[in-house]
Amino acid sequence: MTKQRKKSDFPTKICLVCGLPFTWRKKWSKCWDDVKYCSEKCRKNKISKSL
Repeated sequence: MTKQRKKSDFPTKICLVCGLPFTWRKKWSKCWDDVKYCSEKCRKNKISKSL
């Protein structure tokens, strides 16, 4: 039997849009370095840099 990890043991990042911390999710296991936003809503509301 494998030992389960606590949620506090997972890495965290700060969302670029809302500024709130979010933790690692299994669906992000292969692309964690590329994840910048905590949710789809924040990703859609990102500030465009092409002004």
